[in-house]
Amino acid sequence: MSLHLWWLYVTAVFLISATPGPNMLHVMTQSIAHGPRKALVTMAGLMSAVLLCLIASALGLGALLKASPRLFDILRYAGVAYLIWLGIKAWRAPVGNADGGDAGPVRSARALYATGLLTGLSNPKLIIFAAALFPQFIDLARPFWLQLAILIVSFVVIESFWYCVYALGGLRLARWLAPANRQKLFNRGTGLMFIGFGGALLGARA
Repeated sequence: MSLHLWWLYVTAVFLISATPGPNMLHVMTQSIAHGPRKALVTMAGLMSAVLLCLIASALGLGALLKASPRLFDILRYAGVAYLIWLGIKAWRAPVGNADGGDAGPVRSARALYATGLLTGLSNPKLIIFAAALFPQFIDLARPFWLQLAILIVSFVVIESFWYCVYALGGLRLARWLAPANRQKLFNRGTGLMFIGFGGALLGARA
């Protein structure tokens, strides 16, 4: 692909990835709850979900979902349910554990990875996004898979950068959250945001 086209793609992905969403919020809250090192495991789970969606889109799943609204609705409702569940858990999190959606008190790497993966997969519109974005930057006169690899690697690098930015932001915020009343306020605010993301996903149309 041409360098000019690649720069357009990188700029678009950079701005889109910077926008706060369920993934970035999850990274930040996990950094607050468990520290930036364990948040890396959460990032790995989220990135696995991103890669699965991008690869599935490249293999034609995006077109399948567009052709089958019922299948997309099933995935969308499952995503809504999971995001709302995360919001309820965050709202009810005890003071002293500003947890933004971790699966219970277990802090094993497996649990952190699983919650990251499920959070990433809870938004099936990522597949539609990938299916709509990639064709705009593919030159049919050049090798398809090489271009696709460049697009995916670029996406992963940019997304990882923003994960780190949000994780470090969470580390700084953790110091501010030392008082119990601030933790309670943060838990409830985070819960409302996750529920809000779920509501926005429910109202979205493919």
